[in-house]
This record gives sequence, C-alpha cells and structure tokens, in this order.
Amino acid sequence: MIIMRTPAIVVAGVALALGLAGCGSEGGSSGGGEQAGVKIGMSVSTLNNPFFVQLRDGAQAQAAKLGAALTVTDAQNDASQQVNQVQNFTSQGMKAIIINPVDSNAAAPAVTLADRAGIPVIAADRGVTGAQVAQTVASDNVAGGKLAAEELAVQLGDKGQVIVLQGTPGTSASRDRGQGFEQGIKAFPGIKVVARQPADFDRTKGLDVMTNLLQSHPDVTGVFAENDEMALGAIKALGDRAGQQVKVVGFDGTPDGLTAIQNGTLAASIAQQPRLLGQQAVDAAVKAAGGATLEKTMAVPVKVATKENVAEFLTS
Repeated sequence: MIIMRTPAIVVAGVALALGLAGCGSEGGSSGGGEQAGVKIGMSVSTLNNPFFVQLRDGAQAQAAKLGAALTVTDAQNDASQQVNQVQNFTSQGMKAIIINPVDSNAAAPAVTLADRAGIPVIAADRGVTGAQVAQTVASDNVAGGKLAAEELAVQLGDKGQVIVLQGTPGTSASRDRGQGFEQGIKAFPGIKVVARQPADFDRTKGLDVMTNLLQSHPDVTGVFAENDEMALGAIKALGDRAGQQVKVVGFDGTPDGLTAIQNGTLAASIAQQPRLLGQQAVDAAVKAAGGATLEKTMAVPVKVATKENVAEFLTS
C-alpha cells in the first residue's frame, strides 16, 4: 500500500508560516450574533467526484442561507496543494476553515497552523490525524463498512470469494470503511476475501484494478468497493457478470450508484448524505467562528440502499 507523505518542503513552509500567521491573527472568536458575512474557506479533496460535488453544493447552499461568505477550492487530490490552500486561508484571515482532507496525515501541519492562528478548523467527511480540529463532521464509516459486509453476505448467501477495492491510502474514510468491513465479514466464515487493492476512489482506476484482479481471480462472486465510483468501474470490468454471477456493493449512494442499483448491476450501496455533510460542516464553522465550543464529532447517519428501497433515495 502506498501511503502519501507530506513533502519536507511543505513542512518547512508550514513551520515558517506559523510565526507569520500568529502575528496577524485576530483570534478564533467574534461576537456571537455577528456572523453575517463571516468568511469561511473550504478545501475539498477533489471536485472530480460526484460525492464531493454534492458536499460542496450542500455547503454553498447553507452558507447562502446563513449569509456566510464561503470560498471553495479544489485540491485535485494533491495533498501538497491542499496544504497550500489551507495556509492561504489562514493568511487571508478566514474566520473558520473547512477541510475535506486528501490525506488525513498530510493535512495535519496546515491544520496546526490555522489552530495556532486562532482559526477553528472543521474536518468534513474525513478526519485529520495528528492535529486539533474544532469538529469532525462525518458518516460513521466503520459502521458503514460493517453494513456493507452484512449486505454482501446476504447477496452471496453467506458464501463466496470476494475482492475488496480500497480507497485512497492515508484517508480515514478508506481506513475506517475497510476496518468495518473486515470486522463484519468475520461473521461469515463461508466468505473468503481473496484480494484487496487500492483504486483511489476513482472510477477509471476501479476498472483497471478490477480488470487485472479478474485475471488471477476469475471465480470471484462478490466485490466490496469503498466508494460508488470504484464500484462502477468494477461493474464495467465485470460486464454481463455484474449483478448476475458477481454481486457488487459500493459506498456513498451517489446518483450514478443509485441508478446502477435501479438497473440491477450494483447490488447495494451504503448511502451517505453528502449534501447534509456539507450543510452541517458550514453550520459548525459558523458556530466555531462565533466562539462556540463544539462536540468533537458530528455523526451523519448512513443507510443501506438496495433495489427494494432505492426509490426513496432517488426522490430524497
């Protein structure tokens, strides 16, 4: 597994910026009732993924509702670029910052910079490892991983060979979903995980990785993909076998994933609520900017979407 690491030059830059940001900071709190126009910076891991587009849309809608000034940047799945974006938000005097980390570890130096400058940081969908944040707004990914294991077991009749497509190494979402799945699948001794490989939450990489794994594991009967994009790539690799001989379970409940469930190629998805994640992240940022103390975590519920109940997700 390849783990993304923060380049030394980025760490050095953050260390230098710590002193500079501390000098010009006005602190993290302002009057409780004076939040109209509060400036919030938001760095999204990638907007080349429908899930994070929905997260951004939810954040923008809530900011407009509250009268907050939200600036959104796209890190394009580049941890170094994201560190620079958060540093810029800090130097620009944002009153709060929302980060959806590319890499939970690599984000820590920039988050520490903001925290020392008195700017509260909200982690959205993915946590930050090794730094203090005001709140983490995320789905319970461990519980979601367990639900995925249980649903795949139902689809397989408690027996079969399974491939796991993992997300981006270093992200808390991939780690927690994988952990939950491993815990859940232990309850089904008739199911054997024959391969695990990262495909970076990407549809094209999901297709490529699945195509390669099918060469060495042609008898696979199930797939757990840690997001819907990889699941859709796996479905393309499987062709006519998807939904028939091979059951695929994804994670996120994106529009394309729900359509695939409706069409019968995707067996199920652990549906998150990305718009709600974005809304609650902005709510938390506005409160934190006003000096409020927040609960360390805000859990957004997940649900299993299947062909039997997919209509309620498509209309919600």
